[in-house]
Amino acid sequence: MRSQTDEAVADEHLRATRAYYDEFSARYEARRGGRDRGGYHDLVDALEVDFVRRFGEGRDVLEVGCGTGLLLARIGAFARSARGVDLSPGMLERARERGLDVVEGSATTLPFADESFDVACSFKVLAHVEDVRRALSEMARVVRPGGHVIAEFYNPLSLRGLVKKLGPAGAISDRTRESAVFTRFDAPRAAAALMPESVRVVASRGVRIVTPFAAAMRVPGLGRLLHRAEWALCDTPLAQLGGFWIAAARKA
Repeated sequence: MRSQTDEAVADEHLRATRAYYDEFSARYEARRGGRDRGGYHDLVDALEVDFVRRFGEGRDVLEVGCGTGLLLARIGAFARSARGVDLSPGMLERARERGLDVVEGSATTLPFADESFDVACSFKVLAHVEDVRRALSEMARVVRPGGHVIAEFYNPLSLRGLVKKLGPAGAISDRTRESAVFTRFDAPRAAAALMPESVRVVASRGVRIVTPFAAAMRVPGLGRLLHRAEWALCDTPLAQLGGFWIAAARKA
């Protein structure tokens, strides 16, 4: 059982994270959603959505940390139902403008009943959750037996991990940088070990395996080569070197 001090720390973490993403929502889509056609973010989004389709086509899917709904809208095109939950009212406002079925809530206390979905997926969110085991347990709780938890982790054993370690933090606004939010990096083996006992990893995908930095995708000629390479390598053993490592775990 958590102490009052632990609960206070967790509440402060949630407030800080919510404020960060409310601020980020104003420019989150600056290079997303086709605004940088064929660019880095479009590639990453496509690789993530394609992986969800493998397990979620014709099924009930929940996206944990749906943001402005860019992925959720695409998931809705092949899922039986697609719902989203996010901590940030600012992000959710834009998701609702897309007509998406979303609610406000925390990844560590999902506002859904047990066994409500066939798939619970999360991208670029768990890396910013301190109590990631609790978030993964919540995702497993709301998934039906035989369904899947799809969880993306930031991989320190990657080019992206090296760039983030050595390079300056990016900016989300004129006054705030990415370093303002809690961020964790979990190598694939360690990430798999974070999963609750009720699920077992059955597949994985690596995203951003050979792309050194996002701007490389905008270099004429190079961007096309990187795009092809990422698709060719995402489901090979080199997936372990992806800047984003995605695990699909089946619930018993």
